[in-house]
Amino acid sequence: MLQIRCKNNNITKSFVEGTSLLEVYQAYADELHMPYPVVSAKVNNTSQGLKFRLFQNRDVEFLDAREGSGRRVYVRSLCFVLYKAATDLFPGSKLFIEHPLSRGYYCNFKKRNTEPLTDAEVEAIRQRMQEIIDLDMPFRRTEATTEEAVRVFADRGFSDKVKLLETSGQIYSDYYNLGDTVDYFYGPLVPSAGYLKVWALERYADGLLLRVPDRHNPTLLAEKVDMPRTFEVFAEKVRWDVIMRLSNAGDVNKAILRGHASELIQVSEALQEKKIVQIAEDIDRRFRAEQDPIRIVLITGPSSSGKTTFCKRLSVQLLACGLRPISFSTDDYFVNRVDTPLLPDGQYDFDNIRAVDCQLLDDHLTRLMKGERVEVPEYNFTTGKREYNGKRLKLTGDSVLIIEGIHALNPLLTEKVPNSLKYKIYVSALTSVSLDDHNWIPTRDNRLLRRIIRDYNKGAFSARETISQWHNVCEAEEQWIFPFQETADVMFNSALNIEFAVLRSHAEVILATVPKNCPEYAEAHRLLKFIHYFIPVSDKEIPPTSIMREFVGGSSFKY
Repeated sequence: MLQIRCKNNNITKSFVEGTSLLEVYQAYADELHMPYPVVSAKVNNTSQGLKFRLFQNRDVEFLDAREGSGRRVYVRSLCFVLYKAATDLFPGSKLFIEHPLSRGYYCNFKKRNTEPLTDAEVEAIRQRMQEIIDLDMPFRRTEATTEEAVRVFADRGFSDKVKLLETSGQIYSDYYNLGDTVDYFYGPLVPSAGYLKVWALERYADGLLLRVPDRHNPTLLAEKVDMPRTFEVFAEKVRWDVIMRLSNAGDVNKAILRGHASELIQVSEALQEKKIVQIAEDIDRRFRAEQDPIRIVLITGPSSSGKTTFCKRLSVQLLACGLRPISFSTDDYFVNRVDTPLLPDGQYDFDNIRAVDCQLLDDHLTRLMKGERVEVPEYNFTTGKREYNGKRLKLTGDSVLIIEGIHALNPLLTEKVPNSLKYKIYVSALTSVSLDDHNWIPTRDNRLLRRIIRDYNKGAFSARETISQWHNVCEAEEQWIFPFQETADVMFNSALNIEFAVLRSHAEVILATVPKNCPEYAEAHRLLKFIHYFIPVSDKEIPPTSIMREFVGGSSFKY
């Protein structure tokens, strides 16, 4: 008999060998009182589907569709249902699940005749999805040699999956069936389509928006948020991916194997520099405009998006335009630590807008805009107090103020400064490649890997500590950064096409330090699994001014 400890209630029960996780859950169900339907589980801190069978003593934690691996299992399964429904109705069509958008997932759909989908056809796909769910079709997993899996997908013309598996270095690979439809996913699915109760499908731009459950209450549909600027940045990324023939991990790996890694790095860096030059020239043009000239550049973005290096590179280009950029830190306007708002657990909430003395900052900015000389504070992070040490600022005729911080686009920060004086920039790592047509890479994973590497190399935090803090970081971003991103004048994508190949060389050894007996191992294991799809590339040819240098080290900028 097996001894299975349920971590949800810390009770251990005995089961026969080969018992499935679903059977274990059913044995515990009456005692657990889970708030939402269970969709997957962690076994010894590793994500598994509910059909997974147990043959040794294990710790098991059951998960719903709110956060983390449970949510990924739910969305992954829903994407398979969408793919089956689309191909059932439109044989020979192509579905590209490209990226998260508007609290759902944007999908590009190409019919065989290349004509756009009509409203009636979108409704037909939705109805077919519902039929599949009502039939409770089972998801069947097959483990095969990678060579056999490659043959399965090659026979069906799935070149994206063929390239991914051929370059994965894996001896065995899993693939899934839903009825007579075959697909590949790099993580588990729910047992059957009937688990997928909450979803919606609608037209979005020239494609589809697959809507998914709310992160906090998965019995409700996530509220849709229109994001036209973000959509255009993603669309621009996809256009460049097509031009460079680098739409997925297999494309990147094949290019690396052909010896093109240096070229990929050079082109990716050149594209980013070109965008920075365009932004600098736009700022210069508006700075010199006769009406409503801008004087303040506000820059924000989520954690590890590369804001700091972007600011420095933008400053260089502004100097080349004949402007004199002056950096202005919102950190110096933190309220004294005793006045900092608190989180529910009693810790200081430094991400809260009320942690900044917005009134004082706004007053100083207003006076600077009038040409006055202002004594600005310097925050002493040791004592937790603002100090005045004689630091004074005054803008000259060619000065432009650059303010970078998580609240830079929050109107409360610069409430008294006329909008006509502001130029707003949003920076984020909008991941440049997918694993294949149906397996996107979340932008958060890109940023988390960057942060893990940077924190570890600086000796600030271990990989385990960074992962443990990540949930709170993301919650703060949802509250204080993302609501204002669409107000930006311009968005900058800081991700590189070859980035994961470079990050792999750094991340592997760092992620391997996370102990298997801690909750953070689940995330470390998942990140290691997905980053192994990329052939590693040395960072020696990454230039010293690259945004990536902010994370892997070796930057020529001083931080």
